Amino acid sequence: MPKTYLLVHGANDGAWVWKKVVPLLQAQGHRVAAIDLPGHGEDKTPPEAVTLEDYAEKVVKVANAQPGPVILVGHSSGGISIAQAAERLGTAKVEKLIFLDAFLPKNGESALSLAERLFPPSPTGEPTFADSFIFDSTGATFTLDPAKVDHFLYHDCSAEDQAFAKAHAGKQPIAPLATPVQVSDAVYGAIPKYYILCTEARNGDMSEMAKNVPTRKIVTLPTSHSPFFSRPQALVDLIVSF
Repeated sequence: MPKTYLLVHGANDGAWVWKKVVPLLQAQGHRVAAIDLPGHGEDKTPPEAVTLEDYAEKVVKVANAQPGPVILVGHSSGGISIAQAAERLGTAKVEKLIFLDAFLPKNGESALSLAERLFPPSPTGEPTFADSFIFDSTGATFTLDPAKVDHFLYHDCSAEDQAFAKAHAGKQPIAPLATPVQVSDAVYGAIPKYYILCTEARNGDMSEMAKNVPTRKIVTLPTSHSPFFSRPQALVDLIVSF
């Protein structure tokens, strides 16, 4: 049966990260929408003004424009966006949630609070992914250091994909990452959840994150944090298997 997949990107990214995934899902007969969250990709909302509510509202709007139930797929901090949107959309509209190496929040948790708890500083003093953040003068947004992101995000991706990602990456608003989700057991808790853990990711080990909230299934993918570039077919095979 054809499904409707809404693909939600993570920090600094846009719908462009799914450029290989969309046609593969469509080739299997599914309906697919890759979303530019406010302030990302083709959406020209000023990033410094964007909130988590704006992120959730965009996902809700796209979901409600689709006929029938939808499956939300969130990558990285996109897990926060799909969690909050799912609470708004309800169990009748959201068939399932798929977290791709993503933040998997409980009620009252934010991306930043989860990162602080689950990604402690390196005991050896080695650089961490956070060391690649370049904040603006107000601290409201950050960009990623292009000299560091290949190591942390794209080490198994082609040179072409690395260049494409760095050319398209944009500013990331802090507010959506700092805002706690407001979700309930009755709605968010009742929607089936699945987790894809990227076991070769260098930006942070998500193995504890994957267990933060009960899921139906946790599967592993031996890739960097960016399997939509490095192994799109393997990623799609997992997405449709749930």
